[in-house]
Order: sequence, then C-alpha cells, then structure tokens
Amino acid sequence: MPQPTALACKDGAMIEVTLLGTGSPIPDANRAGPSTLVRAGGQVFLIDCGRGVLQRAAAVGVGAAGLSALLLTHLHSDHIAELGDVLITGWISSFAPEPVPLPIIGPPGTAETVEATLKAFGHDIGYRIAHHADLNAPPPVEVHECTEGSVWDRDGVTIRVAPTDHRPVAPTIGFRIDFDGASVVLAGDTVPCSGLDGLAAGADALVHTVIRKDILTHVPQQRIKDVCDYHSSVQEAAATAARAGVGTLIMTHYVPAIVPGQEEQWRALAATEFGGRIELGDDLHRVEVAARQ
Repeated sequence: MPQPTALACKDGAMIEVTLLGTGSPIPDANRAGPSTLVRAGGQVFLIDCGRGVLQRAAAVGVGAAGLSALLLTHLHSDHIAELGDVLITGWISSFAPEPVPLPIIGPPGTAETVEATLKAFGHDIGYRIAHHADLNAPPPVEVHECTEGSVWDRDGVTIRVAPTDHRPVAPTIGFRIDFDGASVVLAGDTVPCSGLDGLAAGADALVHTVIRKDILTHVPQQRIKDVCDYHSSVQEAAATAARAGVGTLIMTHYVPAIVPGQEEQWRALAATEFGGRIELGDDLHRVEVAARQ
C-alpha cells in the first residue's frame, strides 16, 4: 500500500484525482471497492462509494462531513456498498448547529435507494437522536436524479452529466468536473458509447473502469464471462480516450485485480489505442490534472 498523501490543489488550474478504491465486487485485502475522490477549488467530491471508502478517504485527510457532494454513476452494489456509512458517519461527525444537507447526485432510482438506506439504519438513527441532545433529525440529504445536463455550478466548479451504457443496468451516467480550465471525466462502468464520447470530448483526463476481456473470456464460469458484456476492456477504454482527445487516461476498478509486476502489461495494452499519459495504480494513487495549454 502506498503511503497516504494529503496534497491540496496547488493552483487554480489544477484538479486532484485520488483513486480511493480500485477493486471489484470480489473482496480484496489490498483494494477497496470502486470509489474516486476529486478535489477542485476547495471542493471535495466522492464519486461512488464502494466498500472501505471512508477508511481510504481518511488516509488522505478527508472525512464524510467534509464532502461537498456524493456523485453516483449507477446503483450496482459494489459502487454503493458504503452508502449507509457515508450518510451516518457524515451526520454524526458534523457538529454544525444546522448541518447542511449532503447533495447526492445520481441516476433515477437514487432517491429510492437513499430512502431505503436511511430506513435500514432507522434503529441506529433513533438511538442516536435519543442519546444526543444536539441530534434532533435524521441525516439531512438533498437528492438530485438526472441523466443529462448541468448539475453543479458553485464557486467556479461546474459538473455536468451524460448517459453511459451499462445495460441491463440502466440508466447510468458519467460526470464531467470543470474548474478554471481543467477538466476531469469520470466514466463509471460502461461500454463505449456516444454519451461518454461527447462528455469526454477535449477533457484533460478521463477516469475509466477497465477489465481484461482477454482473461475473463477464458474463465469457465459463465457468470464471470457475462462481465464482458457491459464493461470496457483496457483497449476499449483507451480507444474512448483517444476518440475524445483527452490528455490523460486514468484506469481503475481493475477486473481481475492487477497482479504486482504486471502493471506495464496493462499500460502496454492501453498504449495500443491511446498515445497520451496513462495512469494506473493501487488504492490512494493520486493524479494531478492541469489544464492543457
């Protein structure tokens, strides 16, 4: 595990991307579930919240109460496994007299999922309200469901979304975060599609989940082979980056997990389709994204 580093954005034209969790639905002692942290202009965005996300966030100095917003690409279990932890921990670790509701932005179905999660933690919430005089209401949230368009415009940071293709999981979305000339796109799980192409066009960096179809297609279990149907291979993600003309491809959510010593093999596969900067790594891998001149 790399040593955690907490580095703020150095100047106005910088966005910091940290791969909090690079794992898959299969528990991995070395990789948390899918999750990415983006810091821009003093704002902190958590994209998806796989298992172990808050422990990884703590390693880079970020707590649940310090999030500007939670962005969900889709509602697969491995991408929302720690939703309850994010909601409850943010609530009990915020000591403001009137806590600001946590904005949660995701595809249709997000509001129902958040409501069900809070209901599942209903006993815990009741215990805490009964015990602490300064807690008198459940965790405040502000859910926004969307599939396309602008969803955030605060203090120089803008976010817009576009549909992706992870069918039969639908709808699914990708996010583009822009700040002072720098831009990062977070694809989530998807096959190549026009929605992502448009969202990523001209971006400085694309964070894309990747799988090794050349490996998974030889696994005897059909359920494992099925994963190939609705994810992008390393080469397909790289081709998306090339079509969009992005400067940096940041790969994550590796299936299967990268075996130590094989990083260059994955990088070489991406390089067959993309000639720009290629980033991959373990949990807490950090990439600073600057606006290209």
